[in-house]
Amino acid sequence: MLHSSYIEISKSALQNNIHFIKGIIGPNVQLSSVIKGNAYGHGIEQFAPLAQASGIRHFSVFSADEAERLLQSLPKPTTLMIMGYIGNEALEWAIANDIEFFVFDIDRLEEATKVAKKLGKQAKVHIEVETGMNRTGFESSELPQTINSLINASDYISLQGVCTHFAGAESYQNHERIMAQVASFKQQVQQLKRNSLTPAQLHTACSAAMVAYPETHYDMVRIGIMQYGFWPSPETFRQYISQQEEKIDPLRRIINWKSNVMAIKHVSHGEYIGYGTSFQAPRDMTLAIVPVGYAWGYSRNLSNLGHVLIKGVRANVVGTINMNGMMVDITDIPDVQKHEEVVLLGVQGSESITVASFGELSTQLNYELLTRLPVNIPRLIVD
Repeated sequence: MLHSSYIEISKSALQNNIHFIKGIIGPNVQLSSVIKGNAYGHGIEQFAPLAQASGIRHFSVFSADEAERLLQSLPKPTTLMIMGYIGNEALEWAIANDIEFFVFDIDRLEEATKVAKKLGKQAKVHIEVETGMNRTGFESSELPQTINSLINASDYISLQGVCTHFAGAESYQNHERIMAQVASFKQQVQQLKRNSLTPAQLHTACSAAMVAYPETHYDMVRIGIMQYGFWPSPETFRQYISQQEEKIDPLRRIINWKSNVMAIKHVSHGEYIGYGTSFQAPRDMTLAIVPVGYAWGYSRNLSNLGHVLIKGVRANVVGTINMNGMMVDITDIPDVQKHEEVVLLGVQGSESITVASFGELSTQLNYELLTRLPVNIPRLIVD
């Protein structure tokens, strides 16, 4: 292989996760697969066709460039929805290709109307309302103007949805804030309906809200992290598992990140390893040099803290992680050879290295660590 590491994406694990999620939401709620951030690091081009083959019929991305990558990757037509950035110059492309998109300010609504009129084709929009996240969304004070604009542009704007996003459904400490958002959302939806604006879909729930607030499922849920096999937070997992007789995690991680031993090095007791003096050999040591460093998404914060799997055994990272490499202690792992498989993330034998363990060591979130995996690491589909 030309590359120094590669990522495996498990088809059976994804099918398991989608089946589990659909079991929670039931047959009458649509599942939108959120694949922003390069499918949370898993690779849009590799993940999306796999998800479509597993029964996904609706995808959500953040930006127009992600939508374009998705459009080029899928073998069959599907529904695409842009939740965030789309420049005015990209609206014509989006509308022409039947791509749905969030509208959260008057400028985008007016521009979409102009472009739709020019094309003689309706723009499929989802009105995002502000309920307390204070990020994007029409303020309640802007709703009357928004309603007037929608009514006046009814020939060119198709109201596909009304939506909002919750500010921290993964933690109970945000419970009151979430409930206030739910109340605000309901109120604003009713205001739209009183003006004869009835959206095709209502949607508010992310992974955490899907589990913690079943009343927020509405017509569709937008699921990111859980389809990849990760819980939004330990608290969300505890909440779910406490209600189950069988205390087993129903999700399966679909990602394995692997490399190999590039070289083997013997170091004498007392010698420093790598840059600086952060690690001094406490004994004669044998090291495996692994050709993955912070340029490849393996955080420098894991220097002297991280670990990998070699021959099914945990091997500690020693010394400072380099741009393109790291050193790991294999002194107590017999018969390690050059080119030996190294698991950076995932399972080998009976051992596993989880993203959560990375997060605990480097103070990064699951989401952050996954999305930092470079796009040019090959992603391979496995059973």
